[in-house]
Amino acid sequence: MLVIVKIAKSRNLLFFLTLAALLITFAIDAGAHGVTAGDKGYIQESSGTMLIPFIYLGAKHMVTGYDHLLFLFGVIFFLYRLKDVSIYVTLFAVGHSVTLLTGVLMNVSVSAYIIDAIIGFSIVYKALDNMGAYKSWFGVQPNTKIATLIFGLFHGFGLATKILEYKISPDGLIPNLFAFNVGVELGQLIALGLILIVMGFWRRTAGFTRYAYSANVALMTGGFIFVGYQLTGFFIS
Repeated sequence: MLVIVKIAKSRNLLFFLTLAALLITFAIDAGAHGVTAGDKGYIQESSGTMLIPFIYLGAKHMVTGYDHLLFLFGVIFFLYRLKDVSIYVTLFAVGHSVTLLTGVLMNVSVSAYIIDAIIGFSIVYKALDNMGAYKSWFGVQPNTKIATLIFGLFHGFGLATKILEYKISPDGLIPNLFAFNVGVELGQLIALGLILIVMGFWRRTAGFTRYAYSANVALMTGGFIFVGYQLTGFFIS
């Protein structure tokens, strides 16, 4: 029996070490708002209204945007009702959409490294929130809805900064941007659906309550690595 218990503990430890490694890998490889070379060239060369291609690019960005997915994973971690999930995801989407559109249209840009470091911090923030750190440290629970909206603004601004770097054509800019944003939201729904399915299965097991804290420690670790990676890029670039 003792051997079985040790094996089970070893498997659980291996699982969370693997999870942490994956989060760190995502943090390093994702490049936050990176766009593939082919997509970058397409954006730079496109001219005129091209709704379907930009919807596709927006959806692709969200589905492969590990920074967004990790943050959303943290946001819905302890949300069990679909109504609550909808509220938080809507707040994130509103924030994301506002800064994506206004950032590009008003030509507002800052260092992508700084924005992406803040996005990494949003992952750390939410992981600590899930662990009850703020209530324990300060005796106060921050408003999670406001925090989700604010970090949504930064997530959208990060993408706007990257799009401005690629100098998208002014011909058809507004409809293409709106199409891109529609694609982002569609991609978000697809990714969120997959996350909820996985979370639904996990929550039915005894291991969810037992290892929820450890999972958020792994999430926080990935966020910290992401922040460090982006800040390093800022100082050496």
